[in-house]
Amino acid sequence: MQTYTRHRAAVLGSPIGHSLSPDLSLGPEWAGLSLTMPLKRAVIPLLDEVSECAASVEAVNTVLLHPDGRRTGDNTDVPGMVAALREHGVRRVETATVLGAGATASAALAALRTVCAGEVTAYVRGAARAAQMRDWSERLGTAVRTAPWERAAEGLRADLVIATTPHGATDELATAVPSVPEVLFDVLYDPWPTALAAAWQRAGGAVVGGLDLLVHQAVGQVELFTGCRAAPLGAMRAAGERARARAAGGPAPETAGHDDETKAEER
Repeated sequence: MQTYTRHRAAVLGSPIGHSLSPDLSLGPEWAGLSLTMPLKRAVIPLLDEVSECAASVEAVNTVLLHPDGRRTGDNTDVPGMVAALREHGVRRVETATVLGAGATASAALAALRTVCAGEVTAYVRGAARAAQMRDWSERLGTAVRTAPWERAAEGLRADLVIATTPHGATDELATAVPSVPEVLFDVLYDPWPTALAAAWQRAGGAVVGGLDLLVHQAVGQVELFTGCRAAPLGAMRAAGERARARAAGGPAPETAGHDDETKAEER
């Protein structure tokens, strides 16, 4: 009979503090931690090793706790973005727009290295954020042109628009959606849809949502925690949809009976 060792994982983030304590007591039953802001960058000095992907965007969303005591960091947001786009048939575009200049925007730039063949324009508020995006572009090797937020409506005409801003920040752009929009990737998932995503869908454009990103980056984390490259994508998506429905006060969505057997596609 095959035996299994039970391991635990946890999600850490605001409002529990602005740094991860190096004295955090975690026993051998812990496989790892999933981090959200503001811990994605605060944790880096506390780790023994950081993956190339995490180092490139200076953000760790996954901490692996090894039996020998080492703590290593990785980032599944970047491959999660690429996988979410591929799931919706988006593999290569000629032009792309990034709305915003935060930590998620840096992950978007990294993802666009393999998705966008041409120009990337980032629409940001202020000179400091524009300089930050240019710094990221040099670090990641992605050619990026910056433009003021006041001209963000122009960017909606790109083949791919990635909105990385907080809730409400893109609402003003809902009335500027092109008559024939291409693809919008809005990283928010609560509340959903955002005003921009709803307007985009009404105009007939394709929309990739924050739940798509949440699930695909979580698939990467589960695979890192377990060492198994067969995380149940369908079951994880169904769980996310049920949780979102509960939070919105609506009925749980119906799911297909084979969800538990649906495996993550190769990324």
